Amino acid sequence: MGSPAGTAAKVPKTLPQPSKTAKVAFKVPGTDIEAETWFALYGELSENVTPLICLHGGPGMAHNYILPCAHLSSAPYSRPVILYDQIGCGNSTHLRDRKGDTDFWTSDLFIEELENLLSYLGIKKFDLFGQSWGGMLGALYATKRPTGLYRLIIANSPASLITWVEVADQLRKELPKDIQETLTRCEEEGTTDSEEYETAMMTFYERHVCRVVPFPDELMQTLNQVKEDDTVYMTMNGPSEFNVIGSLKGWDITSELHKISVPTLLINGINDEAQDITMEPFFREIPGKVKWVRFPESSHCPHLEETDAFIEAVGNFLTTES
Repeated sequence: MGSPAGTAAKVPKTLPQPSKTAKVAFKVPGTDIEAETWFALYGELSENVTPLICLHGGPGMAHNYILPCAHLSSAPYSRPVILYDQIGCGNSTHLRDRKGDTDFWTSDLFIEELENLLSYLGIKKFDLFGQSWGGMLGALYATKRPTGLYRLIIANSPASLITWVEVADQLRKELPKDIQETLTRCEEEGTTDSEEYETAMMTFYERHVCRVVPFPDELMQTLNQVKEDDTVYMTMNGPSEFNVIGSLKGWDITSELHKISVPTLLINGINDEAQDITMEPFFREIPGKVKWVRFPESSHCPHLEETDAFIEAVGNFLTTES
């Protein structure tokens, strides 16, 4: 473990433009639903360079907030980068009528969607980056030893949501007393969709989700989208980090981590809601080569909080690990 060494080179403040955006037909297995997955490609796909597929968090938090990953498509790393919105959010098909349907919104659904996208793009070999929920999904996918997965990056993700909630409860106790009381009252009254609860949660977010205040535009775009349609987030997670009552409640992949067989990079921040204890099982249980980078000025979004160091850490892992 450790923090990034040296001074990271400055990445441009302006994000690169995608070379292609499109929607991929996705027939949801076991249903008659014809959905579409939106994606953006940065750089050009080539048999000579391994592309990086990026999985966003949530579930149901659109890709916008992880847009800094697109910088990896530029020199000196020059990796093709693919960002996409999982169905239920962003530019992909929304299915509001499936809110609360825990049999529909499953990890397997999103793995099927990922494999459908890879097939459409003709990608045989790839690296996988997952942030928060995306890292949980990426780790689960990696335990299945999929053909073609070359490297794995798990960023700001828990191996167990039981530990995640315990950590969130501890961090909650460090909030101002009036904020704690507001959160508790709204949860007891069932008013977690109120502006009052949202404002109280913002105090937590500014400490443990993103310490760049005001929040970057990319993060606000994602937060606004999930506010408009919280179908997936509410069904699988619940109202907040403290109140995980959705289908992922009790999620724990620890016993399966020994099945991951690719070089793995772990990322979190000192002030992350994904504290070290939530990520330690990945470091302990994944066999083979595992590197852990902890960002000293970040919380849950090092890609937004320490973008230069983040791009350098991920870029070096993608270009130097075997």
